[in-house]
Amino acid sequence: MSAPAQTPAYKIGIVKQVLSGDTIVIRKQPQGGPPPEKVIALSGITAPKLARQRTANNDTETKDEPFAWEAREFLRKLVGKEVIFTAEKPPNSATREYGTVWAGKDPVKDENLTEALLAEGLAKVRDGGRNIPQLKKLVEIEDVAKSQGKGIWGTDLQEHVRDIKWSVENPKQFVNKFNGQPIKAIIEYVRDGSTVRLCLLPDFTQITLMLSGIRCPAVRQEGASEPYAEEARFFLESKLLQKDVEVILESVNNNNFVGTILHPQGNIAEALLRQGFAKCVDWSLAVMKSGASNLRAAERSAKDAKLRIWTHYTSNAPIIAAKDKEFTATVMEVVNGDALVVKMPNNAHKKIFLASIRPPREKNSPDEEGKNSPRPKGFKPLYDIPWMYEAREFLRKKLVGKKVNVTVDYIQPAKDNFPEKSCCTVVSGGTNMAEALVAKGFATVVRYRNDNDQRSSHYDKLLEAELKAQKAGIGVHAKKDIPTHRIQDTSGDSAKAKKFFPFLKRAQKTEATVEFVASGSRMRIYIPKESVLVTFLLAGINCPRGARPAVGGGGGMQEAEPYGEEALHFTKEKCLQRDVVVTIEEMDKAGNFIGWLWVENENLSVALVEHGLASMHHTAETSEFARAIKTAEENASKKRIGIWKDYVEVEKETEKERNAPIQDRTVKYEKVVITEITPEGNFYAQNVDLGSKLESLMDKIHQEFKNNAPLPGSYIPRRGNICAARFTMDDQWYRAKVEKVTDDKMAHIFYIDYGNREVVSITRLASLPAGTESDPPYASEYVLCCVKFPSDPDDRSEAVAAFSTDTLNRKLLLNVETRGSPPGVTLVDPNTNADVAKNLIKEGLVLMEGLRDHRLAALVSEYRQAQDHAKSSRLNLWRHGDITDDDAVEFGARR
Repeated sequence: MSAPAQTPAYKIGIVKQVLSGDTIVIRKQPQGGPPPEKVIALSGITAPKLARQRTANNDTETKDEPFAWEAREFLRKLVGKEVIFTAEKPPNSATREYGTVWAGKDPVKDENLTEALLAEGLAKVRDGGRNIPQLKKLVEIEDVAKSQGKGIWGTDLQEHVRDIKWSVENPKQFVNKFNGQPIKAIIEYVRDGSTVRLCLLPDFTQITLMLSGIRCPAVRQEGASEPYAEEARFFLESKLLQKDVEVILESVNNNNFVGTILHPQGNIAEALLRQGFAKCVDWSLAVMKSGASNLRAAERSAKDAKLRIWTHYTSNAPIIAAKDKEFTATVMEVVNGDALVVKMPNNAHKKIFLASIRPPREKNSPDEEGKNSPRPKGFKPLYDIPWMYEAREFLRKKLVGKKVNVTVDYIQPAKDNFPEKSCCTVVSGGTNMAEALVAKGFATVVRYRNDNDQRSSHYDKLLEAELKAQKAGIGVHAKKDIPTHRIQDTSGDSAKAKKFFPFLKRAQKTEATVEFVASGSRMRIYIPKESVLVTFLLAGINCPRGARPAVGGGGGMQEAEPYGEEALHFTKEKCLQRDVVVTIEEMDKAGNFIGWLWVENENLSVALVEHGLASMHHTAETSEFARAIKTAEENASKKRIGIWKDYVEVEKETEKERNAPIQDRTVKYEKVVITEITPEGNFYAQNVDLGSKLESLMDKIHQEFKNNAPLPGSYIPRRGNICAARFTMDDQWYRAKVEKVTDDKMAHIFYIDYGNREVVSITRLASLPAGTESDPPYASEYVLCCVKFPSDPDDRSEAVAAFSTDTLNRKLLLNVETRGSPPGVTLVDPNTNADVAKNLIKEGLVLMEGLRDHRLAALVSEYRQAQDHAKSSRLNLWRHGDITDDDAVEFGARR
């Protein structure tokens, strides 16, 4: 009697994957990590084999056997579902077990997959199995399928063989072909949580896809995988392996496609991030068509919850108080292409930086030693760095004077002598200005380490905008048509200013941009039409000056005049970086242009006077704006605002008396020493009464340099600097002003306390000792009143020589006769009471120059008599007769 048949041991599991029409991978429910799994081959049958790709381990590429794909697809419907199965492991099998699987939990009622495959003609009883009694039922099912011509028993077998495309020749072109449209696909294999192998339908194209925007821990075939790598892979497998999905191809990286997988339950990348299985990757976030912000939010929630890979995470982003996090401000100035000066609600000014962007950079190629080559003389970053001016102008035209919404993203701490920086997102009219700047190619995006949280709150939008700008090849990404700006700067260069003055004066009203405001009435403006930068002074007003660096550049500051700072702020708020209209009328001897300026049709000179921040200058009396300025001044004085705050009528009367014309010549002699006479006949004099102060100053300078000798060449001179210079004649140090620096490292200097000039090597210059730079110059320049030196070089040299003999290094009496630059004076020898100028005229060495000032009528009369004596005696200039006879009518004097 035979033993009763053994009841099979039923097991329950979840279908993880279908390897082919007769092989299934079944796993348990997960408990604290990826669960164990079994590979089950269906007993007693053989399904058609799927195609195999040529690989390093497989030299032969095979095609599908007919209906292999259909058999696999028949079983794939079970993936992710719970099934009941039996399993038996033969002694000669390493991992594979053989058994039967039912599509449900009841082996009696539910479908037997082996029988179902045979019934559909998608498998056959294995060779040699038809005579085995246990397989009799399977043979009967197969015979029915055969008789019906189903599946592999049919006649159209070759129509059921896939044409598989194992690779894509031109991945970028392939991505562009679909243009962001969803493609139906099946996930065939999961390499790690963020990399999968896909079969694109309906063309059966096989691709490897990296999920856009994220990276999961790596699974290594050899050695230990990164923490949570296996868990991340299982998470993706459990959700999407062999499921129908849609994929959007977005980019290519090393022949791997980068894209987003869409599933009815949501974006798997977002789910991986939210569970702490992945972190965001900046470069691939930028290629996403949409949803980058959702990924960032998912990552942030995992960080906050310290999930999985973020278990030990600590944010390095500074904590910003809610009241300081967001605010509305008015833009006052654009600094280069990435910073703004804004006026806060409390009227304080604050410098902020656009978060996570970098303005155009100077392309400076290093030399052989790896050092960057020095910038050329006169280098101006705003104009000379390509695209910097365009970036600044883009922001200036959109923002200056406008209200913006500011969100502080992070605060960059002070480092390497750079102050703390508030890095913000600035929105104007709904536009993120940093994103707009990057999209135009006027800025690039800063790259960060993955663990750095200090970045813009719209960082992914910035990356996306940069990618578009790079593809379009615009702005800093352009390979050609790089803008250049050849700017002329007339500031401090009177010769250059003279060349532009005629054009600018003739132009009447000229459009300009105010680049810098030095005081209420002094600024630097850029005139685009002429591509020139000029120093511009407002006409018709006296405006108090603000605080400024002390003479000599020693680091000290001169105090502001009353209301000087208020005038400076007023002018800054009115016109800094605004488009203005100017009319240039005059130019002073320093090369500064003087004229009128309008901002939004408002005359700035009148506006300053109106607000009590300036007074009317006498030159305005002849201008067309005299009445407007006078009325503004009267109104301001009545309101007692600004400089008129403490004004009283008595002071007004005193001012009238002070400005009243002097009826008679005033003689008030100063004791002076003549220290220098120029080849033109001008001279420099020191006040004798200040001699002790000068001696004390010189002693201090000489002693300081004796004790602390400067290192030759350590001082770098700039035109206009006040410094110490070593005089060639006595090798002593004196105060000097740098007038010019030549390419051969020579400096043209002027000794401010003595009036002489010389050209020295820059190694003979040094910084002044502290406390010696603030004294005003002890030598003042003058000219002889009513005297004209000859135009002929030889005659002039003779006259200057005689003048020097009479005066140089001698103590004389000086009286100022006319105000001017320089003042006109008379010199008297205290020993003989002789007028030096009168003697020169009387000897025929110089000419008398008549003045129409009735105060000096007596002086002019004396000088004329002296000149008549020289004429009649035919002395020096008059030796050939009356040299003024050439002014007769026959020589064209009145033609």
